[in-house]
Amino acid sequence: MKKNSGKKLSLIGSVSLGTGVMIGAGIFVLMGQIAELVGGMLPLAFLVGAMVVAFSAYSYVKFSNAYPSSGGIAMFLRKAYGPGTVAGTFSLLMYVSMVIAESLVARTFGAYTLRLFEVENTVIWVPVLGVGLIAVAYLVNISGNKTIERTANLTAVVKIAGIALLALAGLYFSGFPAADSWFSPAPDMATGGAFNFVAALALSILAFKGFTTITNQGADIVDPHRNLGRSIILSIVICTVIYTLLALSVASALSVEEIITAKNYALAAAARPVFGDWGLVLTVLLAIVATVSGLIASVFSASRMLAMLSSMKQLPRLYRGLSNPALVFTVALAIALTILFDLSRIASIGAIFYLVMDITIHWGLFRYLRKEIGANPVIPLIAIGLDVIILAAFLMMKYQSDPLVLVVSAVGFLLILLFQRLFMITHTDAAGVMHMEMDQDRSMVMDGTTKNKNDMDM
Repeated sequence: MKKNSGKKLSLIGSVSLGTGVMIGAGIFVLMGQIAELVGGMLPLAFLVGAMVVAFSAYSYVKFSNAYPSSGGIAMFLRKAYGPGTVAGTFSLLMYVSMVIAESLVARTFGAYTLRLFEVENTVIWVPVLGVGLIAVAYLVNISGNKTIERTANLTAVVKIAGIALLALAGLYFSGFPAADSWFSPAPDMATGGAFNFVAALALSILAFKGFTTITNQGADIVDPHRNLGRSIILSIVICTVIYTLLALSVASALSVEEIITAKNYALAAAARPVFGDWGLVLTVLLAIVATVSGLIASVFSASRMLAMLSSMKQLPRLYRGLSNPALVFTVALAIALTILFDLSRIASIGAIFYLVMDITIHWGLFRYLRKEIGANPVIPLIAIGLDVIILAAFLMMKYQSDPLVLVVSAVGFLLILLFQRLFMITHTDAAGVMHMEMDQDRSMVMDGTTKNKNDMDM
């Protein structure tokens, strides 16, 4: 991208990309999976999740306003912990969680699209359709920032208006769910309502996680020192309203048992009693629009982050024989995850990785940079406490119900840590000094002022 501000994202474009990532998977799949854990407390789970995310977002807003860059979270971790194994490990953890989210969106696309057809073999066709969507996202991302922004703006208007219509119409015809149902746990909770509710907040937070991709727009947005923070706040507010309305609508249209039965396409099932078959068609079409825009935005941000990690020498230099190698690698990894894992496990692994990285971000701000960027020290500590409680409950629940998720998460984290440590050794001289200087042609990208002509010019 060049200096010309006409090629940069506007605040509206940035919010469109942020909400695109958030709504892409958070609404259409996690709604049913959260209901499976909390039952009638579904609307409350999204409201409490939004409160937790509000504390979490504070650190990202402060970091983004102080250090806008294409590296986003990778830049924040480098500033807090210095270049090396810690910054590289948790940056890669965030990158992997972003790609996991892409595979979640891709499989969501497949699950909803198949509702339009009487297809029996969903095991095969869900990943096939997901891979096809990833290919489309790749083509849009290589066409340029303005194409990405126009696509995001158009799809954001369509899906927000359509989803709001579904939610409000559902509430109008089905009635507002009784307040006491908000505190009614799911019928088959084995370990108690309170425990499951806290654990389910990990998935609720995952539904908002897309706001972190906005931090990667530092070199691509107009007036980044002001607009990045604004974009994060606006995206969270918009999604909180939409998520709560939809949760209320679903809870009023379907019983808890019906939501759980249709957990991978709960919104489509909820629309049918209100609108009939046309409701199913409309919901599926909205899901397609939302997942397409969400994947485009997520691929955009994740590939930016990977390229910056290479520039920061936290990764080997990306292969220059490819046009935009970071984008190619991101798409390839998303395809592999889409083929290998189902929706529930993808969501669980993504939630674990994100919460671990999130704790590291807050601690870095509190321990090393709160005075430098003028942050209130209490808020990051509250965010850490909430994350630790939610992560512990979620890990205990998965240990009881699906220990493979814990095994895959632990192995993934250890492999990332080992890779980073071994790679850091290649930058350490005989005196024990790490040579982590930024590439000269990329150094200006860190503050969002300019970019090399051939770098990530999409």
